[in-house]
Amino acid sequence: MANKILGTSIKRREDPAFLRGEAQFIDDITLPNMLHMAILYSSQAHGLIKSIDTSIAQSMPGVVKVITASDTSEIMPLPCIMNPGGEASKFPPHPYGVPGAQTVLATDKVRYVGEFVAVVVAESRQQAYDALAGIKVDYLPLPIETNAEAALKPDAPQLHDTVPGNLNQYNSYGDKRATQQVIANAEVVVKQRIRYPRLIHHAEEPRGSIGDYNPEKQEHTLWTNTQIPHGNRFLLSQLVMKIPYNKLRVIAPHIGGAFGSKGYLYPDTVLVLFLAKELGRPIKWIDTRTGLARSTVHGRDQIHYSTLAGTKDGKITALHDTIYANLGAYPATNGPAAPTALTGRSVTGAYAIAHPFSEIYCAFTNTVPVGPLRGAGRAEAMFLIERMVEIFAREIGMDSAEVRRKNMVPPDQFPYENGLGWTYDSGNYEAALEKALEMIDYSHILEQKAEAKKRNKLLGVGIGSYVGISGVGPSPMMHNQIGLIGSTWGSVHLRVHPSGEVSLIVGSQPHGQGHVTTLSQVAAEVLGVDIEQIEVLHSDTKGAIYAQGSYGSRTFSVEGATVYQASKKINEKARRMAAHMLQVAESDVVIQDGKFYVQGRPDQVRTLQDIALALWYAWDLPAGMEPGLEVITFFDPPNFNFPFGTHTVLVEVDEETGQVDVVKYAAVDDFGNIGNPQIVDSQTHGNIHLGISQALCEEAVYDSKGQILTDNYMTYAIAKASQLPNFEIARTVTPNPNTAIGAKGAGDVANLPTAAAIVNAVCDALSDFKVKHIDIPLTPEKVWRAMSASC
Repeated sequence: MANKILGTSIKRREDPAFLRGEAQFIDDITLPNMLHMAILYSSQAHGLIKSIDTSIAQSMPGVVKVITASDTSEIMPLPCIMNPGGEASKFPPHPYGVPGAQTVLATDKVRYVGEFVAVVVAESRQQAYDALAGIKVDYLPLPIETNAEAALKPDAPQLHDTVPGNLNQYNSYGDKRATQQVIANAEVVVKQRIRYPRLIHHAEEPRGSIGDYNPEKQEHTLWTNTQIPHGNRFLLSQLVMKIPYNKLRVIAPHIGGAFGSKGYLYPDTVLVLFLAKELGRPIKWIDTRTGLARSTVHGRDQIHYSTLAGTKDGKITALHDTIYANLGAYPATNGPAAPTALTGRSVTGAYAIAHPFSEIYCAFTNTVPVGPLRGAGRAEAMFLIERMVEIFAREIGMDSAEVRRKNMVPPDQFPYENGLGWTYDSGNYEAALEKALEMIDYSHILEQKAEAKKRNKLLGVGIGSYVGISGVGPSPMMHNQIGLIGSTWGSVHLRVHPSGEVSLIVGSQPHGQGHVTTLSQVAAEVLGVDIEQIEVLHSDTKGAIYAQGSYGSRTFSVEGATVYQASKKINEKARRMAAHMLQVAESDVVIQDGKFYVQGRPDQVRTLQDIALALWYAWDLPAGMEPGLEVITFFDPPNFNFPFGTHTVLVEVDEETGQVDVVKYAAVDDFGNIGNPQIVDSQTHGNIHLGISQALCEEAVYDSKGQILTDNYMTYAIAKASQLPNFEIARTVTPNPNTAIGAKGAGDVANLPTAAAIVNAVCDALSDFKVKHIDIPLTPEKVWRAMSASC
């Protein structure tokens, strides 16, 4: 790879359009004769719909149509495509026998505040939203429950007739009996209830959709800010609307952030397509910030009851974790996967624990549906194990760094089976730990504590180690073990034009990660072409091969590996053609920097452009060779990939107020080989920010009536830049052995240890107060009360 472009920090090719204001987002799209849609959200968390009166709204200025569920009876319910629990699981019904979810509009009953009840279409957006006040809904309130554990009790209100006791599914991993026996005989046993609160995906841009219908061609077009345009196309056409697959086109414009929130099929996409055909005009819907909090999928929301056992000299021997996972009122498109496969299989973290066991109860409640959020499932698992390791270390009076050293999976044990279903591919966990400790000056922590004490501050140090599960594959495992109705391979269509320019049609769906730049770097490196000669096409299902989208930190490690394979195939065909043109054996042709020359005779050379042109003309081809220089390549990874690392943090706690300040943060991550360091650094910064924000202030709060109290930026706190220290980041490199580029996931994994590291630091700062654990978020009041309780 003589070009040395892959692995370097070139500037993002996407940025000029953003900086000039030319990038087009969903709300920038205006079609001729377009109408606007507004959605009436349920004001009740649980209730029967006795009647809906739309007469006033229908007569209001600019209103074209008002619809309710009775108008959408031919539309099938949304499906859930993830069912880790198999046949024993219970879902709302779907006519095709797949797991069902919610209907596009509530029929006889509402189950959470924010469920779609009615729709107004008007000439302007303001008129549509104004008319919502003219819709009168008569509800018969029903009892509500917002807590997953309480929802499973015998006297809890029932949400779905087809889901007895509100239990969607029960999953378990590991050997329960063996784990319990080891715990019963252990020298040391620690137990803790740990709650990970519900979070809201507050992307910069709320969701939006535009539907259009061409009656002449009988074609539907959907613009929507989704992470999975091809997935939306398949689900809408095959499982919801009965639209012929070739008559539906889905286009994703630029997306202002997603963090997992736009990786679903939402009812609004169905409604704009349905109404566009019904009314013969394009339909546009743009959500509000409050609407986002009430109807866009939430994240996290788990309760853990954990028991960890070990020896007095610090060896961990068993872990038993019981998880109550809140799915909300309906299963999101892939909602059950995060708490089951991702949390339940991952609770051992970076440690070799001989006897692990986890069990997960997935419950329906009267809340917004829950699904993957950046670091989905793994953030909850790493929080759990890192807190338990810290509690265990404190119980036996051993330094927590030493406990980690004693229990981390050693480098010579890879590939390592964690006992819960994952096989870690590679790693050197202790190397990352030692580097992170050095960066925080761990050996002089007592001196740092003394210095802080002089300023009337309580200083604490926290460690958070992690193993991420990324890449999402292979497809057989995703279906057979995790219950996916779908596939997870990468796909690329690579074409070298007669001009020597390159078109790269990729299966990933960028929403801020720099995919165009990084995937261009892969092709430029292998093909030896200038990166400006490469166009990257994405986000449009028209004329594209089927693609998976972007989620689970898979783009560079899976789609990038697919681009690499496709580029190598191009080179191999070009080598054969070059040998024919140069009249030498194929084995005599050397490839370097986009040139093909005879070994030892660099003057006998053909460029990639020469070869592409010759293949385009096709005047003289080797026997059996087809014209053209292009390939379609698929890559199904043989395993997930497993990035890892350790983060360390120093916090200062104000003893009088409980205010927590993060004063130093050091992160050491191992993402395998990386494509663009600057882009990866930016992703790491964003992940740490999210982790700090989760630890200190983020939480979606419901009241006793099921009303969400944190539905805007005034009530839902997000950590400000002023609350963040400068991040000190470093990396180790342990290549992924299962792909040619050796990459592991980086997009969402660096937030996995952050919240745990901060809670560990705060509990360390409060060690004199005998504070064992504080659930996040660590608000000043909560920290102050923890200190006061010991006085």
